[in-house]
This record gives sequence, structure tokens and C-alpha cells, in this order.
Amino acid sequence: MRGLTDEEPTAARGVFQAAITAVAVLAALGLFVAACATGGTGARDEGPAHSDSVGAGSAVSPAPNPSDTYTAVDAVSLVRHDPLVSAEVKRYLKPCGDEYPVDVSYGDLTGGSVEDIVVNVLTCADAVGVGSYVYREDDGRYENVFKAEESPVYAEIDRGDLMVTKQVYDKGDPVSSPSGENVITYRWESGRFAQKNYHHTDYSNAVGGEPSPVPSG
Repeated sequence: MRGLTDEEPTAARGVFQAAITAVAVLAALGLFVAACATGGTGARDEGPAHSDSVGAGSAVSPAPNPSDTYTAVDAVSLVRHDPLVSAEVKRYLKPCGDEYPVDVSYGDLTGGSVEDIVVNVLTCADAVGVGSYVYREDDGRYENVFKAEESPVYAEIDRGDLMVTKQVYDKGDPVSSPSGENVITYRWESGRFAQKNYHHTDYSNAVGGEPSPVPSG
């Protein structure tokens, strides 16, 4: 009979120790969760979870991949085979050493699914712009939607608008020293570029000389 009474306390002690162990594990887990919630050493240190704005199981949309809208093209071939480009400008499409005298930029000007292309044709010797063009993708082909061939001219993308700069020369001005410049801003509206802003800067006024007349057109 004594053997039976000795086993009862032993079993009770085992059950009691198991209960203590379970309580300790639960307490440690509670401390760990509290540390994570208060930003102690848990993953929340990297930034807020924003659980109030992102629902469970929802995924954050990735940023647009530039390769999805950007398609590199052979700008020289594009201009050379464009019937809207004058023969005079095409004569400048000859290599200057190892490269052709063209500046090419890509960006969203017309709201198309593929980025538009701005091409500037320059002279080899002085890098003076002799022609500026905008090409818009339409059903797999590029269409010329803007051209300016009044040299010297240069076009670029400015926050979604097309900005065209034209240097102004008085008689006798060297190529390196224009008398001023005209900056015209265009915006794509109703399937075409419409002029939105015009600004003239007279360099001669900046140095105290006589003002140059603003060219018409």
C-alpha cells in the first residue's frame, strides 16, 4: 500500500511542474508580443505596419516599371525616313566621329501608352540645333506630331510639357554669342500641341546694351 501512496505525490508534482512550465511559456510569449507592439526589438522597428489602411491579405501595387513604357528606337533612321523632315536637316545626319549629331530623350508628352520621343538634330562643329521633332507611338508606328526647323532650335521635356528654345542672333553675332533667346512652351491638347507660354530673354539688356527686337512668329 505504501508504494501506491508514494506514487500519488510524485504524479501530482509532475502535473504541477508541467503547469508551471506552461505558465512560464505563456508569460514569455506575452512579453515578446508586447515588445513587438511597443517597437522594442521586434520587426515593427523598421516602420509602422499601417494595418488600418492595408487590409488583411491585400497586396501593395508595385511602382510602374520604366521598361513597360520605354522603348528605345533608332532615332537617326526615324528622322532620315520621315517625309516631314526637310532635306536640309537630313544632310546633317552624318557621323561626327563615332556618333551621329542627335540628342534623343524619352518621356510622356501626349499621354500615350508608350513614351514619346524628342529628337534634336545638331551641327557637328558647333552643336547648334537645326531641327527638333516629337514622335508619338500609334499602333506600333511612330508618327511625327511636332517639328521646328528654324535654326538654332532645341526641344526638351519639362514636367510633361514640350519646351522649345530658339536662340536669337543679331547681324554680326557669332554662333557662340546670341543676342537673346525665345522659350516657347507647348502642351498636348485635343490631339495636337498648343502653345501655352512664351518668354523672351534679351542678353544685350543684361549687360547694359540696346535691346534686340523680339522676332515675329
